[in-house]
Amino acid sequence: MNAGRLIPCCVIAALFAIASGCQPIATDAPQAAPTLSTVDIADLQIVSGQTVFVPAYPEIFYDDSTRTIALTTTLAIHNTDPDHEIVIRSARYYDTDGALVREFIESPVSLNPLATTGFVVSADDSVGGWGANFLVEWGAESPVYEPVIEAIMINTSGALGLSFVSEGRVVSEQGP
Repeated sequence: MNAGRLIPCCVIAALFAIASGCQPIATDAPQAAPTLSTVDIADLQIVSGQTVFVPAYPEIFYDDSTRTIALTTTLAIHNTDPDHEIVIRSARYYDTDGALVREFIESPVSLNPLATTGFVVSADDSVGGWGANFLVEWGAESPVYEPVIEAIMINTSGALGLSFVSEGRVVSEQGP
């Protein structure tokens, strides 16, 4: 093959995608977030719930302890129960030193069965530092399957693609 006629792999992949009928993912079309309805916690009879700690890494070290890569961090809360809603009482974001940075929910909200909601900390937002974390408090008026609560960190820059997930851990429980 003539070295002057090499086709970059990304061109070949794009041609294959077009030929096979694949559609590119629209990066400028935001996904609709589920409707979160505010609830009055005093009107509810919460029978189960948890406080979940979720480690987050808005930046990670590489090469040595002075160089970091900024990551976009998404807190995802999945209601895994197919029949019952859950109430998210709070979703708080703390920095490396444990100081409260942001409260994502001003008052408790309901999350429908099998619905997911999330909160994003931009890679440009460095206030959390490398050891940030979330605390999520949720409850339900009936026994439910535990929600899946995790942080997803990602950075795509040039030829670099980095992503990973951090699972939440229950730090306290309420219920029967």
